[in-house]
Amino acid sequence: MGYRFFENKDCEYYPCHKAERINCLFCFCPLYGMSDCGGNFRVLKTENGDVKDCSACLIPHSEGGYDYVTSRLTKGE
Repeated sequence: MGYRFFENKDCEYYPCHKAERINCLFCFCPLYGMSDCGGNFRVLKTENGDVKDCSACLIPHSEGGYDYVTSRLTKGE
């Protein structure tokens, strides 16, 4: 897997999701700004506006996450 998967069990936030293995390569998802990223997200209404909540999404942290994220980034929105 090489550069496509990195798990940081020493991170103070690990585990940040409930999963057996977590790919920490995309700790902050580069697809966050896309309105249609394809992930399992919801929009929270706050007094400061809408906030995208991606806490239930494991796509960037999964085994195939690297390929998924890079394919979406090259496609654009």
